[in-house]
Amino acid sequence: MGSTSMLQFQDLNDPPAAKIVPKIEPKLEPLDEPSPPTPPPPLSTPPTLSPFAASDVFSEFSRISEMFRSAFGQCPAGNGDGSVLPEADPDSLALVPVPGTEPHLSNVTVAGARKHEQRSSELVRVTDMKSEDQQYYRGLVRKTRMLYDSLRVFAVAEDEKQKNGDTGHLLHRRTRADLKAAALMRERGLWLNRDKRIVGDIPGVTIGDIFCFRMELCVVGLHGQPQAGIDYVPASHSSNGEPIATSVIVSGGYEDDEDSGDIVIYTGHGGQDKNGKQVMHQKLECGNLALERSMNYGIEVRVIRGLKSGAAVNSKIYVYDGLYRVVETWFDVGKSGFGVFKFKLVRIENQVEMGSNVMKFAYNLGTKPLDVRPKGYVTLNLSKNKEKFPVFLFNDIDGDHDPVHFEYLTTTIFPPYVSNYGSKAGCTCTGACFNDCFCAMKNGGEFAYDMHGTLVRGKPLIFECGPKCGCPPSCQNRVSQKGLKNRFEVFRSRETGWGVRSLDMIQAGSFICEYAGVVLTREQVQIFTMNGDNLIYPSRFADRWSEWGDLSQIFSDYVRPQHPTVPPLDFAMDVSRMRNLACYMSHSSCPNVLVQLVLYDHNNVSFPHLMLFALEKIPPMRELSLDYGVADEYMGKLAICI
Repeated sequence: MGSTSMLQFQDLNDPPAAKIVPKIEPKLEPLDEPSPPTPPPPLSTPPTLSPFAASDVFSEFSRISEMFRSAFGQCPAGNGDGSVLPEADPDSLALVPVPGTEPHLSNVTVAGARKHEQRSSELVRVTDMKSEDQQYYRGLVRKTRMLYDSLRVFAVAEDEKQKNGDTGHLLHRRTRADLKAAALMRERGLWLNRDKRIVGDIPGVTIGDIFCFRMELCVVGLHGQPQAGIDYVPASHSSNGEPIATSVIVSGGYEDDEDSGDIVIYTGHGGQDKNGKQVMHQKLECGNLALERSMNYGIEVRVIRGLKSGAAVNSKIYVYDGLYRVVETWFDVGKSGFGVFKFKLVRIENQVEMGSNVMKFAYNLGTKPLDVRPKGYVTLNLSKNKEKFPVFLFNDIDGDHDPVHFEYLTTTIFPPYVSNYGSKAGCTCTGACFNDCFCAMKNGGEFAYDMHGTLVRGKPLIFECGPKCGCPPSCQNRVSQKGLKNRFEVFRSRETGWGVRSLDMIQAGSFICEYAGVVLTREQVQIFTMNGDNLIYPSRFADRWSEWGDLSQIFSDYVRPQHPTVPPLDFAMDVSRMRNLACYMSHSSCPNVLVQLVLYDHNNVSFPHLMLFALEKIPPMRELSLDYGVADEYMGKLAICI
C-alpha cells in the first residue's frame, strides 16, 4: 500500500477564553427524519434458529427472516446523537496512527459486541492518499453502503409481510427500515470512521455520492448526527475546550439560508419552535460556536446538500458537494424579527464539480437536452420508440456513430424450441399475488421483490409471473419484464470507448434493463465464431448477484442462496447486428451493476433472461459498469466497445 498518513490535527491550544459549556440544542433539519425511536424491550429468550437444510427450498427465506428478527429482539435502536464508536481497525492499510495515539484493547469495540462507547473527539486529517489507498477505501465504503442498503431493503420486505397479515414471527412494533439497518451494523461494529474525527474528505467517499437517509451518512462517517445540521466536536470533549465543526447539511429549509452553490449563507441553530419557526434570539454556543471556531482556525468543513427528489424512497436525498471554508460570521436580524447567526461558507477551489450541480444538469438534460447541450447528440431516440423512455446517443469526441447502425432490441430473442420446453402453467391469482401462490412457491415461498419493485437479494434464478398467470400487470412479481424505468444515454468516452449512464438516480436493487441479443445454439456458435462475429457468453459473467443482499457480516450462519438451481449456461448471445443499450456498458472489476437470471415468458431454466440490477446507488451521469468476467479473445463486449 502507499504511504497515506492519518495526521493529528494542528494544535488548537492557544489560551482560550472562559470555557463554554455547551447546551446541547442542535440545529434540526425541518421536516427531516425523526430521531430514532425507542425499540421494544429485548426478548428474554431469543427465538431458536432452525438449522438450514440445503434440500429444503422453502425454508431459507424463513430462516433468514428468523435471524433478522432474532437480532432485533436483542438490539436497541440508535441513540439520538449517533455518538457510537464501532470497531477500529489499527491495521487498516495506509492509515498510520499518530505516535502516542495507538489504540488500546480496552478502547476497541469488538465486532458483534454490545458495548457502546462515546464517539472519539480526536481530530485528524488523512493525507498522501495513493491510488491503491483510494481504491481500497472506495471499496470499503462501497461494501459498507451495499450492506446498509441490503439490510434496509430486507427490513422493508419484513414490514410488508406484517402489513399483509403474516405477523407470526415479526416483532409487535414496526421500526423504520433505515434505522433497523443502521442499528444492526452498529451492533456488529460496521460503522466507519468513528474512532477518529476526520477533518476534510472522508477516504472512500467522493464528491457526487448520494445518500437517501441521514443514518447512512452516520454509517460511513460523513456526517455524525442523525438529525442535527452541524456536526462538531463539543467543547466538553475537545482537548482545548473549544468546539470545532467538521460538516454541515445545507437543505434550504431555514428561511434565512441562502445557497448559490459555491457560496452559502448558512443560518445557525437555536431559537426555533417545533414547527421550525424562529421565536427567540440565537446564541453563540454549540454548533454556532463550533462554526465560528472553525473559521478562526481556518478548518475546512464538509458540505452535504439535502435535496427533494421524487426518485428517493423518502422524497429527499443527500449529496456530498465537497469542502468549504467559513470565511465570515455575523449576527443579524432574521426574517422573523429575531437575531440569528449567519455564516458565509465558500467552496475551496480545484475540486470536481458539485454533485448537486450534476443532478440539476441531468434533470435539465432529460427534459430539454438540445438546450443544455446543443452539440454532440447523434440521436435522441436510439431505441426508435421501442423503450418507454428514449435512449440518447451522445458523442462530442469523434465522428463514430456506430450504434445507430444496429437494430435495437428490447428483449432477448430465443430459439423457437425454448418456449416449448416444460410446463406452461402459471399462477391462478386474480388480484395481487401472495406468498402461497404457484409462482411464489417456485421462488422458495416468497417473492424476490418488495412492493416497490426492488430486488431484496440476488438469487441463482428468479421466476416472475408470466403471460399464463392470472394476476394483473401491477403484480409485485412482474418487474424486469416491464422494461426501462429510467432515462439513459449511450455516450462516447475517451477511457472506455462507448459507455452508458443514467439521467436519473438509480436506487440500489432497482431494475435497469435486460442484456439483450440473439441466443445461438451450440452449432450456430461454431459457425459464427468461424466468421469472426462478436458473441457474448453468459456463463462468463461474474456471480455478482451473490453480493446484493449478502448478510454474512450480520448473521454468522448466513448461507448464500442455492435455489432454484440453474444448469451451466451453455449458449452464446449474438450482439453483432441486434442489441440494446446494455451492450455498451463498460467492464469493471468493481461494478455497480449485477446480472440476475430471470424467467417469465417460458420455463426453460437453461435459457434465462439476463436482467441487470443496480448493485449500489448510482448518481445521475455516473457510468454504469458490469463484471464481464475474464477478458480474453472471445469477449465480445471488449471488441464492440473499443
